[in-house]
Amino acid sequence: MFEFILKLAPAASLTGDKASFYHCTFISVQDTLHDGLGRHYFNDCFVEGAIDFIWGNGQSIYEKCKIISVTDRIGLAGFITAQGRNAANEPTGYVFNDCHVNRTGPIFLGRPYRNYSRAVFASTYMGNIITPEGWSEWLTGPLNLTTFLEVNFKGPGADMSRRVSWEKKLSNEEVAYLTNTTSFIDKEGWLEKQPK
Repeated sequence: MFEFILKLAPAASLTGDKASFYHCTFISVQDTLHDGLGRHYFNDCFVEGAIDFIWGNGQSIYEKCKIISVTDRIGLAGFITAQGRNAANEPTGYVFNDCHVNRTGPIFLGRPYRNYSRAVFASTYMGNIITPEGWSEWLTGPLNLTTFLEVNFKGPGADMSRRVSWEKKLSNEEVAYLTNTTSFIDKEGWLEKQPK
């Protein structure tokens, strides 16, 4: 049925600290963007894929990005994130703020790559492609250690009525910390010091 073999095919791999991307495009099917290590900022970027297409253990904020699912190419449900946070005190995680998730489904928002996996979708539009559960199991570890969260979302894919029971509920202060660029990735002011 399919003319290609699914395997790791990253468009980019990030393992450095303090990297930012503006108006960039990352396209693949599986493991599109290896957001591996370090603090990263993405603004108005386009990321396309079907399986774990943003993955690794980066500490990153995606703002005003288009997250495009192409699961029609693989004929089964896919996964946007596979975040690999290893411990509760590790500051890593992926935050999607004011983004747009759409194209073809079904797709899960993410699955835990490690026990303390963290992914947050805030003020994000979700097309009618998100699975009712929202999140998927992967590892055999305790799912209550993960931090998967949707807050202030909108669109037809944002129906929470059948989401997994282990999706986190955080305080307003915790959400504000994670979704604020300065507090989550830029305490040193490195983004402002970059050339314009």
